[in-house]
Amino acid sequence: MVPKFPRAVAVATLAGLALVPLVVWLSDAPFYLDLFNRVMIYAIAAVSLNLIMGYGGLVSFGHAAFLGIGGYAVGILASHGITSGYLQWPAAMLASALFALATGAVVLRTTGVHFIMITLAFAQMLFFLFTSLEVYGGDDGLTLWTRSRFPGLFDLENDTVLYYVVFACLLASIGVSHRIVHSRFGRVLRGARENDRRMQAIGFPTFRYKLTAYAISGAMCGLAGALLANETEFVGPSVLSWARSGEIMVMVLLGGIGTLFGPLFGAMTFILLSHFLADLTKHWLIIMGPLLVLVALFARGGLYGLVSRTRGRR
Repeated sequence: MVPKFPRAVAVATLAGLALVPLVVWLSDAPFYLDLFNRVMIYAIAAVSLNLIMGYGGLVSFGHAAFLGIGGYAVGILASHGITSGYLQWPAAMLASALFALATGAVVLRTTGVHFIMITLAFAQMLFFLFTSLEVYGGDDGLTLWTRSRFPGLFDLENDTVLYYVVFACLLASIGVSHRIVHSRFGRVLRGARENDRRMQAIGFPTFRYKLTAYAISGAMCGLAGALLANETEFVGPSVLSWARSGEIMVMVLLGGIGTLFGPLFGAMTFILLSHFLADLTKHWLIIMGPLLVLVALFARGGLYGLVSRTRGRR
């Protein structure tokens, strides 16, 4: 079991993220605002995957499908002249949740490798579907000519405003995950992960609990997709690829599966390390690969568990 993570470290990390726009303004390096925006967006996607994988034992290898659905919901509506975020963002979350419900009704009847492969298959089906939709860009993707509009609330065309909206969504996703995990629903979900048959024997319909968690996870990842589309002002089929699903899974494992702040640390480490290693050499994956293997071998519980044990020894 991973030791209790010091709250001070989590608070310091969130405080650091809140101060990024100030540091960017003082250093006149606007690129880093976009970089940390991506960190937080993928952290939301990782939090959503951790909800079903870390607490429900559902190892999904097609989670990027929800990210892509959220992004394309914003892009497709924008291409038809619907730019209101009051419509785009709920549509992104609803479409992702409905896809999760429809596919979850099938995939949750399987376990283990079969579950992994079927989630991958559904994601690849969506990938090829959007690749073939020439009306929405096909292989070339879809460009957003304007970000989502929230009249009377805030203006996402301002990069700093967008950053803090993403930051607020990250806090909300962590808060929702915390409430779910520590509720009766979360206890049943964790119980089903440990022994599904025993939970059914004492009267809990575990299939419904898993399907609900799967839909919540999909909706949360759909929100991350909507944010990603606004941050990049573009959405393409690559966001649904199996490689993107693998990256999100690596973020969860790297940070600490089944922990509240682990996905955030995993996303931050993976994206920042990828960025700085890519600046050093075009063969940066040769360095990244062994580093991930070392973390998997020697950091039980990921970075979350590693820091917890280090502080515990002190």
